[in-house]
Amino acid sequence: MAEKVWHLKSCELFADLQPEQIRRLEACSRIRSFAVRSLVYLPYDAADSVFFLTGGLVKVCHATPDGKQSTLAFIEPGELFGELALFDPSQRDEFVEVVSAATVVKMPADELLNLMSHANGFAVGITKLVGLRRQRIQRRLRNLLFQSNRERLVHLLLDLADQFGVPAEVGVRLRIKLSHQELANLIGSTRESVTIVLGQLKAAGFIAAARRQIVLLRPRELSDSVGQTYSEKSPPGIPSI
Repeated sequence: MAEKVWHLKSCELFADLQPEQIRRLEACSRIRSFAVRSLVYLPYDAADSVFFLTGGLVKVCHATPDGKQSTLAFIEPGELFGELALFDPSQRDEFVEVVSAATVVKMPADELLNLMSHANGFAVGITKLVGLRRQRIQRRLRNLLFQSNRERLVHLLLDLADQFGVPAEVGVRLRIKLSHQELANLIGSTRESVTIVLGQLKAAGFIAAARRQIVLLRPRELSDSVGQTYSEKSPPGIPSI
């Protein structure tokens, strides 16, 4: 029990809740571990819970009737997922797959709704989380409709650098390792097209890539090439402001 309380208290989203509220949420929550490539939930599962990731990495995916898969988001420790259960408690329309061994706290959606009605700060935090995640997905959908494979891939690499980037000796290294197929699933393309574009970016000196590890060598120039604003990553030991 104490493990769940520690995880919840360590998350900024739950920081303003009263001890009694935390204890009540903890009492009705369940903690579970998942192996790599296992599924946390499936499409058409009942949307009656929200999940809090305490360790590992998971991805939120959508599958079309013809079997094609697209990746909507990656979730890191300290983040919620399955949050749409708070607003549409019918059934899931996406699935969540484990990328690296994960530990998850499963919380009843109705209990979180009760907390939102009594804790304004918590309600605002949930609303911001949902809004920012929807904004990121909508931006990716716009890119799918109006941009070339190169532009879509560059925007994706910059977004991943913002979420998963760490300063490297030169440029920014992505902490997350993705195959060409996984990159293709993120931008609605094919593995072959992604391989070609990555090769072009590598030949132009924009990136270095080997064994699913990508380093953006000239991220500012890369962002300028697609009209995107680049936020500089702080060197190790210097916090971002």
